Amino acid sequence: MNREVISNKQGIALITLFIMGSSLILGTGTSAGRDAWIAEIIAILFAVPIVCVYARILYLFPQKDLVEIVEIIFGKFIGKIIALLFIWFSFHLGALVLRNFGEFITNVSLPETPIIISMLFMIIVCIWGVKEGIEVLGRWSNLNLMILFILITVTIILLVPNMKIDNILPILSRGFKPVFKGAFSVFSFPFAETVVFLLFFSSVDNKSSYKIYLTGLILGGIIIFATSFSELLVFGEKEYVSFLFPSYKAVGRIKISDFIQSLEIIVSISFLAGGFIKISMCLLASCKGITKLFGFNDYRFIVVPMSLLMINLSYLIYDSTNEMFKWAFEIYGFYALPFQVILPIFILICAEFKKRKKDYIININRTK
Repeated sequence: MNREVISNKQGIALITLFIMGSSLILGTGTSAGRDAWIAEIIAILFAVPIVCVYARILYLFPQKDLVEIVEIIFGKFIGKIIALLFIWFSFHLGALVLRNFGEFITNVSLPETPIIISMLFMIIVCIWGVKEGIEVLGRWSNLNLMILFILITVTIILLVPNMKIDNILPILSRGFKPVFKGAFSVFSFPFAETVVFLLFFSSVDNKSSYKIYLTGLILGGIIIFATSFSELLVFGEKEYVSFLFPSYKAVGRIKISDFIQSLEIIVSISFLAGGFIKISMCLLASCKGITKLFGFNDYRFIVVPMSLLMINLSYLIYDSTNEMFKWAFEIYGFYALPFQVILPIFILICAEFKKRKKDYIININRTK
């Protein structure tokens, strides 16, 4: 299988857009109420060490993906079991995100259209992107990130007249418990979801893994913080928590009647672009993982079958929009914890031990 290569800038853009993904449409830290912005800052700080764990794993094994890494560390049998767990997580996450955007399209644009049609449109675009490969997705992300950044900046500036500082006061009125609950939610969704990149990030220089992960985390974190903080200042706690898609609702508060409809369309398309990257990364991780697991030469021939399975899971996974939000903000963090934190730390500890043992044996042989 030919090794695809992307630049550091493209890797950073992919991680940044992945982090923005569905968090832009769903909102983040809602359990913290008006202190959601504090929860997001804490979540970024919590995420720094865990993405360093991901980066260190890549650094120790140049040009290797997670499937190869765990087989080197634990042997083929146990390694394949661990790899299969991460492949499932990536595949399941892709289905969750696909449903997020299916609900978004249905609720804000096409209420009379069956949700399966919206999701089918999204997955067809993702099939094209994944088949083109990570190099094409990286170049596309680099350009789209700049456009999205400009659009979000302009939107926030236009919202300034609607902002009220009283909407975030009093600060910490309910204490730290809701804030830490919100921080845990934001940590798991979206920051620690970047663990899926371990399944295909042999495409980057291992010496740049820290730079790519940390820069992508900080950029994505700043954008999410800025949008959430702006929404809180505009809506206040009650509306921020109750709205299904707060970022889209915020655009409706801009007082430029001749311009607002066009802006809503542009914002919606931009959000879909972020969703395209996140779903594509999950699909790519799943397909590349399966390919490495079973020793296939190329991942592209399983993209369509995996996509069909993903859209079926996505359609069946929730009974309602409210159930989707409950899962995302109340349950998902606990489900994701083993994949995002426990297993990666365990893998890194075992990798460090194996590396030191190997270095020790090499040094002993040299002294003989």
